[in-house]
Amino acid sequence: MWLAKPLYELLPYYYIAVGVAALAAALYVNYWYWPQICTAVGFAGLVAGLAVLLKRKDYRSSRSRLNFEE
Repeated sequence: MWLAKPLYELLPYYYIAVGVAALAAALYVNYWYWPQICTAVGFAGLVAGLAVLLKRKDYRSSRSRLNFEE
């Protein structure tokens, strides 16, 4: 799957936004198991977004360090 660079760069922020929205929805939804589902989706979105951001930061810093040393 190929994504345009602007979309690729915004993807972790989208994950984080979906996570925050799901956690906010868990506060207001009170039907069946939706609060638990929203909480799980919220934490999963936050963790996924932060993991992608940190992986990209680590990869880019290692690449710039390698380029600097050469």
